[in-house]
Amino acid sequence: MSFTGSSVGPAGGTVRRALEFGRTYVVRPKGRHQATIVWLHGLGDNGSSWSQLLETLPLPNIKWICPTAPTQPITVFGGFPSTAWFDVGDISEDAADDIEGLDAAAAHAANLLSTEPADIKLGVGGFSMGAATSLYTATCFTHGKYENGNPYPAKLSAVVGLSGWLPCSKTLKNKIGQDEAARRAASLPILLCHGKGDDVVPHKFGEKSSRALSSNGFQDTTFKSYSRLGHYTIPEEMGEVCAWLTSKLGLEGRSA
Repeated sequence: MSFTGSSVGPAGGTVRRALEFGRTYVVRPKGRHQATIVWLHGLGDNGSSWSQLLETLPLPNIKWICPTAPTQPITVFGGFPSTAWFDVGDISEDAADDIEGLDAAAAHAANLLSTEPADIKLGVGGFSMGAATSLYTATCFTHGKYENGNPYPAKLSAVVGLSGWLPCSKTLKNKIGQDEAARRAASLPILLCHGKGDDVVPHKFGEKSSRALSSNGFQDTTFKSYSRLGHYTIPEEMGEVCAWLTSKLGLEGRSA
């Protein structure tokens, strides 16, 4: 699966390139399969590293799908290529959102969920840029479509974002106005976790993202802070994720 990304050329013009998604890693459930979650890595990473961590979690009823983002030029790196779900010009509240890249990444995650059995609960989650993509995906689900107008096909039951932020937060209110979107937003469980020592994606971004979601009808939003955590994960945080997923997805928590 590929999509066309944009980057700034040497004369300031836009250069369009077809970008390919990388390898996908799958962690099979060790017990009865009850849920499938697509987990999206951070900038410069790949699906392999997170699949190895997720495999160690005491969540035997979850199937994890860990794709790898396309390698593309990244504006914040001066155009140097890196694995990324979308282009990032700057990590700030006023930074422009790469809507085309976000739509393509959200569609890729939805496509990976499309072949799961009907009785399996579905979710998306991620770290840093992957968390941002997951939160954007949550807004596409509630709105019923991507920003480009194409219908969003998956029914999400849980969204997790670690050390991330909410893209397009200023236009969120426009997406949740209709009755069906408001109903979906109110019933979708979202967990945000962020370290107060994060020097890559500041803790305040996580806080503001949580407030933006809550104030726009996402009533089941939980925000967890960790006082000494930087831009990485720790066992305490992953323990919270496990407990939250087990509760929200109604998992048995037993191996076969």
